[in-house]
Amino acid sequence: MLITWWYLYLTARSIAEKCKYCCSLKMASILQKLITPLFSGPPEPPRNKVTVVGVGQVGMACAVSILLRELADELALVDVIEDKLKGEMMDLQHGSLFLKTPKIVADKDYSVTANSRIVVVTAGVRQQEGESRLNLVQRNVNIFKHIIPQIIRFSPDCIIIVVSNPVDVLTYVTWKLSGLPKHRIIGSGTNLDSARFRFLMADKLGVHTSSFNGWILGEHGDTSVPVWSGTNVGGVSLQTLNPNIGTDCDDENWKETHKRVVDSAYEVIKLKGYTNWAIGLSVADITESLMRNMNRIHPVSTMVQGMFGIADEVYLSLPCVLNSGGVASVVNVTLTDDEVTLLRASASTLWDIQKELQDV
Repeated sequence: MLITWWYLYLTARSIAEKCKYCCSLKMASILQKLITPLFSGPPEPPRNKVTVVGVGQVGMACAVSILLRELADELALVDVIEDKLKGEMMDLQHGSLFLKTPKIVADKDYSVTANSRIVVVTAGVRQQEGESRLNLVQRNVNIFKHIIPQIIRFSPDCIIIVVSNPVDVLTYVTWKLSGLPKHRIIGSGTNLDSARFRFLMADKLGVHTSSFNGWILGEHGDTSVPVWSGTNVGGVSLQTLNPNIGTDCDDENWKETHKRVVDSAYEVIKLKGYTNWAIGLSVADITESLMRNMNRIHPVSTMVQGMFGIADEVYLSLPCVLNSGGVASVVNVTLTDDEVTLLRASASTLWDIQKELQDV
């Protein structure tokens, strides 16, 4: 009888130990069973984080273009419209399988932007049909007074690319509000204008866009300056072939091409309500030169005081060498006297508005 009870006790104890073991296995999560960590500590911060402020048509075109060019190890989105912001984040996250950016986050709180290397600012009120970019300025300045200090608070070492219009004035405003050195505040400027110019000229000449070389400098907008003296295809100067190119005396009326560049945004807005894809691709191209330390030249908006006889503190587009530090240098482009006059006029137009700004 004693033996029987002792046997039952040992059996029950064995069953209990097995149950305890099974329960402990069940309590361990799939993650704990799957992966054995070899390092414990805080996660590595991102090294190539990009933030896009504003998830409107332009902001999302910038975000998608940056993602497709595989420039960021983390993308952060910020906006005040929470539902749209969350929806855009989820939509991008659901496409993560097809991207090389492992982390996509979004929040209206700017803490989500912490440790950004590049911040792209697209937020602001939208340009309306027939509205000049310069008429947007005061409405967007007030928005920037909230945005820029928040960016600097969480990413004091970042480079800021301003895209919101009027871009040259708002780049100046960003520089003033941020306290950052001028080489770390960049406006998207005439990088897009020059792309439009190159497309239209190349199309007319029957060559690929990349095979036509030419710049649009100055303001991104109505007073932009086409540098006809520097236009060339395969190293052949078009001004040598036609000394009157771009002037009122030009029988071929090449001047009309620049007018089409200036009117491009207005035309697209009239047709589809907004512009987004070309500027998104343009911003991604600028971002690549910065992120990959390429020392590539872009016509972007930078501080031009002291250049070409411009005395005022204005941001205008000149050919700039971009690398991981921002604007490394400005190319001393050769301009004709007429082109210099137009560039100074462009600067004066912007200064006339800037000097009226309040609380900047």
